Amino acid sequence: MMHGKTSYVCLPCRASYKQPYPGHHDNDRVCPRCAEPLIHVGSAFAAPKRRDTAGWRTLSVLLHAGVRFHKSCCGGPGYRPRTLGEVRERMAYARTTGEPFAQALVRRDLLWQP
Repeated sequence: MMHGKTSYVCLPCRASYKQPYPGHHDNDRVCPRCAEPLIHVGSAFAAPKRRDTAGWRTLSVLLHAGVRFHKSCCGGPGYRPRTLGEVRERMAYARTTGEPFAQALVRRDLLWQP
């Protein structure tokens, strides 16, 4: 039986790779272009175009905050900001309310006015 695949990204190369799910004895995955470690982002991930600098910057912020794109029981991963403006809004919200940054990033609606 064939198992599904999941996505990994290399931020320096702006590249995304579909690979089998990590097994029990898998080694860390490395980028075939630059040999840097790949980041496991989940099976519900859609990569921005390579020349979309703002999209990759937004993705970098999400990944460094610990946000991933795993499917949930109801389908996709839920809300994820797509622009740097949305990220900035959520950063300001987190600073003002004290909510953890990763949690504020995945919040669809902000309950305040900046």
